Amino acid sequence: MIINTFSYLWSSTAIDAIADLVENGHKTFEVPISSPHCWPEEISGPERSAIYSRLNGYGAEIRSLNAGGYDINLASPGANMRRKSIEHIKSVIELAEAWKVPEVVISPGTRRPMISPSLEKTYGWMYESLESLIPLAKQAGTRLLFENTPYCFTPTIQDLAGVVKTINDDAVKIVYDVANAAYIGEDPVQSLLSHHELIGLVHISDTGTDTWGHDPIGTGVIDWYGLGKAVSETCGVNNVVLEIIREENPEQEFKKAMQDLKDRGWELAN
Repeated sequence: MIINTFSYLWSSTAIDAIADLVENGHKTFEVPISSPHCWPEEISGPERSAIYSRLNGYGAEIRSLNAGGYDINLASPGANMRRKSIEHIKSVIELAEAWKVPEVVISPGTRRPMISPSLEKTYGWMYESLESLIPLAKQAGTRLLFENTPYCFTPTIQDLAGVVKTINDDAVKIVYDVANAAYIGEDPVQSLLSHHELIGLVHISDTGTDTWGHDPIGTGVIDWYGLGKAVSETCGVNNVVLEIIREENPEQEFKKAMQDLKDRGWELAN
């Protein structure tokens, strides 16, 4: 299982967090792109090489870099803001290439909540942005994964499936976040079973429907028995990212989550 280092966002750099997690038996990671945790413009060429050497020394790998969605907007009405967003994701793709990271998680973008631009225009701006990004991703040997996020204009699996099918390129897939899905009333189990061929990674954590969270296993509304069976039948646990977000004692949270998943029938390595 892949471990997301989000819980260390303000307490540690990504590589130092990974060093601690490796000591507890974890080997594969997703890293959110956020300063000071991991920000491409703050990592020089020599530092990138040194970090990659540390990863190899630990026997660890970064499976995905999560470019984020709050500071960027591929579907912005402003062309210069789209260009800035493209440049940011380009910098993440370049970091992924330096660290041999096969996947970059991105956000489709957002619309203004009041007097929103039409969906037709919003999709058009997003697709225009992707015309620049997809060739860059292919050249770097990575692929782009769109995440289902409640605040974006494509919050459902059907929305993202439509985008991926329209693009029709193996360089673009979905990262399916089960907590994000459950929070908006979507059935994660059925969605995974129905669209697994379009999904590259699955983010797991729990949530309620009144408050959006990335919470410990069994504390929210997720059907963990059903989800475990669906994962086993589709993408497999090696493509699952544990994304419980807790600043206090995150490693203990991860350890407990692993046991909670096993107790619910998930087949995990010891």
